[in-house]
Amino acid sequence: MSLFEYDKTVRLFHPVFCGIDEAGRGPLAGDVYAAAVILEDGVVIEGLNDSKKLSEKKREELFDEIVSKAKSFCIATASVEEIEQLNILQAALLAMKRAVEGLDVTPGYALVDGNKFPPIPIEGETVVKGDGTSASIAAASILAKVSRDRYMKDAAEKYPEWQFERHKGYGTKLHYEMLDKYGPSPIHRMSFLKKYYAAKQE
Repeated sequence: MSLFEYDKTVRLFHPVFCGIDEAGRGPLAGDVYAAAVILEDGVVIEGLNDSKKLSEKKREELFDEIVSKAKSFCIATASVEEIEQLNILQAALLAMKRAVEGLDVTPGYALVDGNKFPPIPIEGETVVKGDGTSASIAAASILAKVSRDRYMKDAAEKYPEWQFERHKGYGTKLHYEMLDKYGPSPIHRMSFLKKYYAAKQE
């Protein structure tokens, strides 16, 4: 079943629903992003898929198409401070909640990627690997991923030493080399670096 066919079956029971996904749970630095997207029946976006399976160029192209074709969308974040205060899972769920609250159309139902449902006042369900199953979730995954990548490129201009434009905050060999050389930046998630620094002291 294609991603759009899956959404058609959901619409039989829930005519107006949103897809929700997040980006940036894994990185060592930066905010976590989430998006909520409502697509109308009949809308087709060629090449829509799980953002992780698409090239950066393709994601950028699809971003513009999703934004122009969506009935409603919202991209939201939870800050590094909130990640540290709440933990990454709760911060990601908070970003999802904010994305739903920011929609200018109120959905009657929500499909959420993964296995955790955010604290939102509408019914819905979680869909494991939802970004490869539902068109609405795939659209949300692309909006969240592209927005976060753009944010990390901006961060790279502010904090050039860490080369965020190259690794987007993920724990790559280069990223750890930059951490060893310069220490953490103001946007690093210190709770994510505890083990790394503890291991270095041993």
